[in-house]
Amino acid sequence: MRDPLAGLDAVGWADLRHAYGSAEDVPVMLRDLYRPEKAARASDDLLTHVHHQGGMVYSSAPPALPYALRAAADPGIDPAVRQELVELVGALAHSGNTARPQHVDPAWPAAWDLAVTELLPRLVAPEAAIRRAVADALAEARHRADEVLTALPARWAVEQDPDVRYQLVDSVGSLTPHADEQRDASLAWLRGLTDGGEPAAVRLAAVKALHTALRGQADDAYARTVSEVLLGSDPATWQPDAAHVEWTVARTVGLLNADPAEQITAIRRLLAHPDAAVRTGALKAAADAMSRRRSAVPALLPAVAPLLSDPEPGHRLFAARVLGMCGHAARPWADALAVMVTDEGEPHLPAQDHAVWALSRFGDARCVPPLAKRLAGERLGFADHGTHADGWWTYELSLVETAGGLSAHADVLLPPLRFRLAAASTLGERRALCQLLVRWGPAAAPAIPELLPLLDTDCAVWALDALAAIGPRAAEAVPRERLRSLLPPPSEGWSFAGPALALAYGRLTGDREPARALLLPKLGEPYGRDNAVTLLGELGPAGAPYVPPLRALLTRHRTSWLPLRVGEALWRITGETDEVVPVLVGAIEPFAGESGKATRAVTETIRLLGEIGPPAAEAAPVLRRYLDADERPVKHGSWRSVPDDDELRDAARAALLAITRAEGAT
Repeated sequence: MRDPLAGLDAVGWADLRHAYGSAEDVPVMLRDLYRPEKAARASDDLLTHVHHQGGMVYSSAPPALPYALRAAADPGIDPAVRQELVELVGALAHSGNTARPQHVDPAWPAAWDLAVTELLPRLVAPEAAIRRAVADALAEARHRADEVLTALPARWAVEQDPDVRYQLVDSVGSLTPHADEQRDASLAWLRGLTDGGEPAAVRLAAVKALHTALRGQADDAYARTVSEVLLGSDPATWQPDAAHVEWTVARTVGLLNADPAEQITAIRRLLAHPDAAVRTGALKAAADAMSRRRSAVPALLPAVAPLLSDPEPGHRLFAARVLGMCGHAARPWADALAVMVTDEGEPHLPAQDHAVWALSRFGDARCVPPLAKRLAGERLGFADHGTHADGWWTYELSLVETAGGLSAHADVLLPPLRFRLAAASTLGERRALCQLLVRWGPAAAPAIPELLPLLDTDCAVWALDALAAIGPRAAEAVPRERLRSLLPPPSEGWSFAGPALALAYGRLTGDREPARALLLPKLGEPYGRDNAVTLLGELGPAGAPYVPPLRALLTRHRTSWLPLRVGEALWRITGETDEVVPVLVGAIEPFAGESGKATRAVTETIRLLGEIGPPAAEAAPVLRRYLDADERPVKHGSWRSVPDDDELRDAARAALLAITRAEGAT
């Protein structure tokens, strides 16, 4: 029998690299695969060292690959270890296909080609888990797609294990875009699997694979299969594990993104499904559809709103969150939400919290009494920080996002807020309450007595921000010398607190010298110049000596925050628009026709163009494109998608009105 480790010591491992440096320890890992007490650890070490987190194929991967494959084929090694080794091979192949070319070792393509030859016969391995891992790894064999696409359906015809069959279908979908001779045959095979003669789970797997094969293009098989399976069969048949029903609904309906009308129809019907798990998935699918397309909001909100009274408390919470996400569009259901803000109307406290937030999103005053009660009580129900995350998990909403727009009700909310601020025991809570007061501005003036003691704590930055937002009444309440003592001298170096305190101090007192001394030396440096540019914009004409370096920065980056901040500073200093407006328009134009990419910097740039007014007339066509789009320009797939897009649209409408007002006057 051939020694599976033959030639191992002939490899110059010390000259090769893995994620943690020299690969001289890789031979030990490969030998330990044959030691039962060490094999599992060795397999894990190979994954973390040779593959690590992906995005690169290290020089140790090509010579390690044949040894890993030999161990994966050795029946004397534990099957779980052999499965992990095949998964390692697939992970390396995925990195080889997706990493930047300069991050893939030159020897990898030849090593992977030999590995494909060894993997193909292992589609008949005795262990189902290994067959599945082999099919998954072969999905990365793009350079031999036609050959592999012949083998995978052939194996599917005799395969009995459901998980392996689904993986075979999925791998066909992944490889089909890279095929030549087998492309049409593979598409036809996948379409055949969507027909009614196959089990529901196979049909759904085939729809997903077909979607991958067609790179997201619409296909008649999608809607037909989704309708027939999700609306006409038992959810227990959709996956081998019925626990995945919710995920199956959300994922499968998502495949209809290219066919919005059919997607809307399917979601509406699924929201009324008798199975609770199906409704859960439908709610997530509805939220996702609304996060992508503006037209989905009026089409789906009437179907989501009835779930405010669903028997499942999680559904009531989720429905309230969807309505709140949609802001003013949810006004027709304000009465139903208002019922939910009391213990009698909604016993599930997190759902109550979401109803309070939803009402606050469109300024309904019925959110104020329950919010005041929460501020006065032990259980607030809102987080002291905002969360930015993709997906549809129902994390706790933030206090600032809930109450930030309620300054008109400060007379009711300030008494319990002031008491809570004085009693707050954590930095997180003190910071959140100060940030809320910043949002309220001058209306927060009664809280000045509670803010002043915080100037001597770790919350000084946020307390001073709040005082600056309150304005003159706050400036009169505290001696300037005390405020000045908060500022670190420039010689102490750079920190978060220093720039923030210096800017807030200047805004509150009008004394800009500390900020000048601390921030302006950073104007020419890559880190810290944002604060310097912000200061120059606030200085206005007094920043004239810095116009030349600002002009040098104006075109340094085409998009994002730098052109916005520099352009604003130049405009506020010089009052000139000829050089600024083209840069600002150029910073927003790329995202007007590219859905899902616009950031908050785009919204703020649009606001600035509106403030500039008629001299920014060249922005008008771009702004109209933002307003006319159905697919949202902002990032899709999160609770922030709709609010962020609403904010962008409001800014675009206001800017377009300001820019074209001269035309209306004539």
